[in-house]
Amino acid sequence: MASSGGHTFKVVLLGEGAVGKTSLLLRFVENKFNDKHLTTLQASFLNKKMNIGGKRVNLAIWDTAGQERFHALGPIYYRDSNGAVLVYDITDEDSFLKVKNWVKELRKMLGNEISLCIVGNKVDLENDRHISVQDAESYAASVGARHYHTSAKLNKGIEEMFLDLSKSMLEQSNTHSAASGGSSAPGSRGGSTRRQVVTIVDDDDRPERRGCCSSS
Repeated sequence: MASSGGHTFKVVLLGEGAVGKTSLLLRFVENKFNDKHLTTLQASFLNKKMNIGGKRVNLAIWDTAGQERFHALGPIYYRDSNGAVLVYDITDEDSFLKVKNWVKELRKMLGNEISLCIVGNKVDLENDRHISVQDAESYAASVGARHYHTSAKLNKGIEEMFLDLSKSMLEQSNTHSAASGGSSAPGSRGGSTRRQVVTIVDDDDRPERRGCCSSS
């Protein structure tokens, strides 16, 4: 791979409505925070460019709707993903249980090669916590995921989480490249879907937003 190029990775945000997925994403990409509840209808899309150890990485991040009526659309958005961020609200036990369902779906469709981050959001509401840190971290470890504590309001833990996720996806890409004799694109899993890592050369660092029926 040319040193002037880089990787584009597809990342999907999953979780129940009102857990703060959109707020996390906007804080990470645009360093913005809105106290008002932001509702995503179906899905929205943002790009974020990073430099990791001299390697250029572009994250193509899909923010999915959390409402129950949109859950059937989930596979459309997380198909071919390299990474997933599964978000729950630390004050809402049901949102944590739903994360476990998403993990099962992702493992069923994408196997063990997808990089997973489980995120306990809204740590600014620590006094109202309903999910213990120990339980959440133990579960994440049991499914091969990393656990993070974040707050979009306080801008806490978000950049660290996306940085670690990017490093994990780079490692996966390097593993696939070595296994395929140097090819930069990862192979398929059992003849099913194929996740793609593509070379990028765009120098434009402005975040790119695309949406599908999104509102804020």
